Amino acid sequence: MNNYFKSSFVILSALIFFSCSKSGKSEETIKTNYESNKDSNLIAVASPPFSEFIFPCSRCHKNIEPNHKRRELVWAHDNIKLEHDEKNRWCLDCHDANNRDKLHLADGRLLDFTESYKLCGQCHGPTLRNWLAGEHGKRTGSWKGQKQYLLCVNCHNPHSPRFKPLEPLPRPMKPSELRDTNGIRL
Repeated sequence: MNNYFKSSFVILSALIFFSCSKSGKSEETIKTNYESNKDSNLIAVASPPFSEFIFPCSRCHKNIEPNHKRRELVWAHDNIKLEHDEKNRWCLDCHDANNRDKLHLADGRLLDFTESYKLCGQCHGPTLRNWLAGEHGKRTGSWKGQKQYLLCVNCHNPHSPRFKPLEPLPRPMKPSELRDTNGIRL
């Protein structure tokens, strides 16, 4: 009987050890899958939220020379207040200077606005990993089938991503405080 428990313990320990080992996918494989965006079960629910008459950007910017200097915008886009690492960032750190209808990664690769999560993920890696796993942001759809997701910019303003404080609502009424229209307790 004692040998039975010892054998069971050894087998159980081996199973636990091997089930906790790496999945066999290298970090490079995971990175490649992320970069190629091969998850065909993910579909965007909504386009990124653009202000009216603002996209395509090339409509206005095609004849304007890019200006990389940080400054206050006083003519166009004066409604945008940059509150996103504003001491180190400028518009052209994310928006492509040569093709204003695109964003660009740090390595220069161009992105459509529907792929903006890749741009956000360059600085916000842990949040991107959580978003890809469905732990951050909003997803709908079936567990095994297609999943619809919202992009980062559907919830966070990319120029000022921190949520603004909300005014709290009054507390819910206690059942003993509920009254009908005649003031009679329910």
